[in-house]
Amino acid sequence: MKIGIIAATGKTGQLILKEALNEKLDVTAIVRNASKVTEDVPILEKDALTLTREDLTQFDVVVNAFAAPMDDLQQHVELGRKLIEALEGTNTRLIVVGGAGSLYADDSKTQKLIDTSMVPEFALPIAKAQNQNFEDIKATSKLKWTFVSPSAFYDPVGPRTGNYRVGQNVVLMNSEGESYVSYPDYALAIVKEIQNADFVSQHITVVSEKA
Repeated sequence: MKIGIIAATGKTGQLILKEALNEKLDVTAIVRNASKVTEDVPILEKDALTLTREDLTQFDVVVNAFAAPMDDLQQHVELGRKLIEALEGTNTRLIVVGGAGSLYADDSKTQKLIDTSMVPEFALPIAKAQNQNFEDIKATSKLKWTFVSPSAFYDPVGPRTGNYRVGQNVVLMNSEGESYVSYPDYALAIVKEIQNADFVSQHITVVSEKA
């Protein structure tokens, strides 16, 4: 199985890359600047927005871990649409590092987190861009996709516990009643989905314990 990770030197992408290597997977780092890659892996050095169908269909799975610059969050949407266009009708699966705002707030599925106070005002622009990316993906019919939302508190300094749960498109709480996941546990869940393909064409989320 060949995996390509877009933005493999970013905060989340780097952890996904390491977890994939731990599992002895065949991984290529898709990055704009090859000099930032610290792992011994094949590299595809290219701006994500210029990737082509030929670039991407060499992989069995493409992980989109791209983080748009804060002054141009529309790039989340632009890249998402480019990847849809490139991968529709192919056998390459797309796994997207999404945002929590796209999740439903509870089992009634009447309100998304993006429409509640759980998403602070300063985070709304990126949440809206990520949600648009999700809506575009959901509207496709010929794409093998999985959109993976972290919990509301996506902790960059949290531990790798391996003690996490995966659920559907409703926000999950851990044993302390918190919507929480650490970066490492989220990356671990992504790699398990790469390997197992349990949630093709589904929106899922990950919650973990703090220890």
